[in-house]
Amino acid sequence: MTPLKTPFFGYHMPSFSIPGATDETRFEHVVSLACAAEDAGFDMVTVMDHFYQIGVHGSQEEPMLEAYATLSALAARTSRVMLGTMVSGVTYRNPALLAKTVTTLDTISKGRAMLGLGAAWNEEEHIGYDFEFPPIGERMTRLDETLQICKLMFTEERPSFEGRYYRIHEALNFPRPIQPGGPPILIGGSGERRTLRYVARYGDMSNWWGSMDELKHYGEVLDRHCEAEGRDPTTILRTIMSPVILVADQSQAEATLAHLSPERRAQVRPATPAEAAEALRPYLDAAFGGFIFRNTTMLTPEAVGLAGELIGLMR
Repeated sequence: MTPLKTPFFGYHMPSFSIPGATDETRFEHVVSLACAAEDAGFDMVTVMDHFYQIGVHGSQEEPMLEAYATLSALAARTSRVMLGTMVSGVTYRNPALLAKTVTTLDTISKGRAMLGLGAAWNEEEHIGYDFEFPPIGERMTRLDETLQICKLMFTEERPSFEGRYYRIHEALNFPRPIQPGGPPILIGGSGERRTLRYVARYGDMSNWWGSMDELKHYGEVLDRHCEAEGRDPTTILRTIMSPVILVADQSQAEATLAHLSPERRAQVRPATPAEAAEALRPYLDAAFGGFIFRNTTMLTPEAVGLAGELIGLMR
């Protein structure tokens, strides 16, 4: 693939445990971070689609806002960034309802919605909320059917579909999505046999994490699936979770790392914006198109501003 020189940047908000926030002020803090990300030059703002906080970011009891209510409210307070989930569990919503919800987000945001979707994994949430949690093979088939239904409802006026688990009959989805062809689809995960095949078949974006060797391998697998599907692989934006976290100077590194779980600390290294630009360029040369930064180390507008320096250096 041709190396990409103008990177895409995403600001992901998996944490709503924001210093100084109360239940009454929490959403305004979220708005301030999303607006700071927009001002800094980020292309996309995402939230998790979870009902409990997940272990890599904190305890289950930490605050967690429902994803699509949050995104719809952010759509009214931002003007440029794409908005979506990273990513929605396929088991959480009926596919037609999900398509309607994301279409509504596209309308509210004037064409800035993104559909993020994955096979779901958090069994404890399913037990707590009484969602069915079938084996992974069934969840993957449900993901396939859901992607088909969402595509149909984004692009056709009265689509019908009959699958093993889901069906629609002349389903209405008015108003239509603002974006031609519907919101772009990001499929989460790097499973080689089915997930990356679905990316080749349905996806506009894919997000991965891992070492450079692992990431290159996923890219090679995706290329093979694209060839089998007759898909130009350059039409799929490949983003990765950033391998660096930003600090103003190295004296801040220890304090910044202290906010992360041991698992997360092992995956990243602290860097100033200039150092980060150098560290990320090899990924662009390897044809990865962008980087996703988590708010767990950017929980103030000032911290988000560091990313603005990085974005300026790389564009």
